[in-house]
Amino acid sequence: MRVLVTGASGMLGRATAQRLLGRGDDVTVLQRRPADLDCAQVLGDVADPGVVARAVAGQDAVLHLAAKVDVTGPWAEYERANVTGTRTVVAACAAAGVGRLVHVSSPSVAHGGSALVGVGAEPADPAHARGSYARSKALAERAALAADSPALAVLVVRPHLVWGPGDTQLVGRIVERARTGRLPLIGSGAALIDTTYVDNAAAALVAAVDACGPVHGEALVVSNGEPRPVGEVIARLCRAAGVPEPRARVPFGVARAAGAAVEGVWSLTGRRDTPPLTRFLAEQLATAHWFDQRRTREALGWAPEVTLDEGFARLAAAYR
Repeated sequence: MRVLVTGASGMLGRATAQRLLGRGDDVTVLQRRPADLDCAQVLGDVADPGVVARAVAGQDAVLHLAAKVDVTGPWAEYERANVTGTRTVVAACAAAGVGRLVHVSSPSVAHGGSALVGVGAEPADPAHARGSYARSKALAERAALAADSPALAVLVVRPHLVWGPGDTQLVGRIVERARTGRLPLIGSGAALIDTTYVDNAAAALVAAVDACGPVHGEALVVSNGEPRPVGEVIARLCRAAGVPEPRARVPFGVARAAGAAVEGVWSLTGRRDTPPLTRFLAEQLATAHWFDQRRTREALGWAPEVTLDEGFARLAAAYR
């Protein structure tokens, strides 16, 4: 199959492209900077119609991961990368006659701040999504699903909290804060959360490329399906990296108020570095969010290959 992968310079995009290449697919990747992959590469902005049209030409399927993933920065940057970028990819797929589009989203598009307990892929809700990333991804997901048609099958996949060796988002930030003593537990640390080991997320995206067509016009949440207390997950990540586990605790209400204050300071001063806390982060660390995986596994014909315990062992080996 001829497959275009956007955003292949990120951990998940690269792992997915490698898996497609490993099974013999003809892979092209599109991102801003070169990726360490032995395949055709198109460099440029995913919101640039000319660049995207060149990358999409001749493809059987498009796997769209490219996005701005951060907790700070002007709304215009999220809108261009995530919303305009997705609309540009959708338009290019339709113009080039691509039959399948798998759009990679996030469970945060349906998270309004309260616990998510054993739910499926609830509708994306830009009005209540927390922060610019989640809001922009919610708008992007809606744009992608609106394009689903007999000519272009669209399937949305929402991997939840993807981590693994080389992760600079979840693992990297936790480890850095733990190393410098700036990683308290928010609330009790007992809230159950789902996470996804990177190899499982990549396998799910490849399965989505294959399933897209018969399965289309819906969103599916992907996770390991092994909810664990958030305090345990953070402790295991710290142990794997050889950094101190968090000892201090901050009440959720205090953390949420502090996150709002920090957001205000960052917004007023225009700071671009990662803030120590936001309201969304406080909510993620203090409320349950785990998902019913039955529809996902049935639709994709997929199940996780790597357990969380094996994932932690692989992460520890990578740090050693």
